[in-house]
Amino acid sequence: VQLQASGGGLVQPGGSLRLSCAASGFTFSSYAMGWFRQRPGKEREFVGGISRGGRITDYRDDVKGRFTISRNNAKNTMYLQMNSLKPEDTAIYVCVARRDNRGGRVYYTPQGYDYWGQGTQVTVSS
Repeated sequence: VQLQASGGGLVQPGGSLRLSCAASGFTFSSYAMGWFRQRPGKEREFVGGISRGGRITDYRDDVKGRFTISRNNAKNTMYLQMNSLKPEDTAIYVCVARRDNRGGRVYYTPQGYDYWGQGTQVTVSS
């Protein structure tokens, strides 16, 4: 099983980045997916999640309206489009996966996920 996040980097406040998470080693379409982040000096926190079919998404309050999660099950890839980035979005972003036999759900806690990838660093600074 592998979850490979990419697309991080240095961006100015107000800018945009698109993260990708390439999955392999499991049946991607059977898994709900999500993004967590670890900000400097903070606990790991849920950023957003997407159901296995992609129709249901949810986000933490401070990124709603700025971040969008999507997935392409044919390409075994999930995305996180981040717009209007703020310095407080600076963090390591990690993608996660959880098998979901029933579908139609987003999972919010770290304990709810089966697989974790290595993160990608996002730095928002002028």
